[in-house]
Amino acid sequence: MNRKLNMIQAITEAMDQKLAEDQRVMLLGEDIGVNGGVFRATEGLLEKYGTNRVVDTPLSEAGIIGSAIGLGLNGLIPVVEIQFLSFIYPGFEQLVSHAARMRYRTRGQFNVPLVVRTPYGAGIRGPELHSESVETFFAHVPGLKVVVPSNPYDAKGLLIAAIEDPDPVIFLEPTKIYRAFKEDVPEELYRVPIGKAKVVKEGADLSIFAWGAMLRVALDAAKQIERERGWTCEVVDLRSIYPLDREAIVESVKKTGRALVVHEAHKTAGMGAEIISIINEEALVYLKAPVKRVTGFDVPVPQFSIEDDFLPTGDRIKQGIAETIQF
Repeated sequence: MNRKLNMIQAITEAMDQKLAEDQRVMLLGEDIGVNGGVFRATEGLLEKYGTNRVVDTPLSEAGIIGSAIGLGLNGLIPVVEIQFLSFIYPGFEQLVSHAARMRYRTRGQFNVPLVVRTPYGAGIRGPELHSESVETFFAHVPGLKVVVPSNPYDAKGLLIAAIEDPDPVIFLEPTKIYRAFKEDVPEELYRVPIGKAKVVKEGADLSIFAWGAMLRVALDAAKQIERERGWTCEVVDLRSIYPLDREAIVESVKKTGRALVVHEAHKTAGMGAEIISIINEEALVYLKAPVKRVTGFDVPVPQFSIEDDFLPTGDRIKQGIAETIQF
């Protein structure tokens, strides 16, 4: 049965159903119990499952993630909430040096079934260190999977898949679209496979690759330019940025001959650079124009009054489409 849920509701339902189904699943994080989390993603779960499975932790990201690694090594499935992505830096060493390397370090004898959920991205008027989009820090680390849903349906299915994955998954939740819209979400458990992109709009003239909150911005721009100029853009939601769905990227570019990457992270060394490298390695002879990027700028995410100027807009995306098609 389908109901209309927003992304927060879909994420809460995924955790609720996995807590009910599997006694090994537990939640850890600052203010996730009594307060239900900073964005209320865990609201009501403490009352249902108790303090042994929904754990309010001290304010220590290194301690939270380090404890979760130990729990995972000893048979539990910890789902950690870090309040904002940039708060993760004190726990970064635990993720990179221990969680990501455990299977390799022990020659496959041990694994860490860990999910780190964290809101990320700009557009909600958050103060400094509340709006960053630094997904490439994690996509660069072998042993970590990095997942970014763009809608409620995928959020639930990807989170369930992440909780069931035997290895650590960084689950990035775009704060700008937490409650922006609702869509049909099945009531039952289901999985969206990690590492598989989805074509959300077919097109023939150019391929647009995006994820998270930027997916809807890119899709709207593609629809507008089709009405205005008659160009049809294929829009691909990558859903996972590590592993990337190389096959989906290459097949789309072979079809259209042109490509545009949209992400809100800084341009330099962003995921757009990796996607362009894949295209150059596997689809260069199909290109009719250089691949273009529409991204955030190489500056800290600015404060409230000019935050919107940092983010890719529909107009910037349409300009990128026009420049690529008219090259």
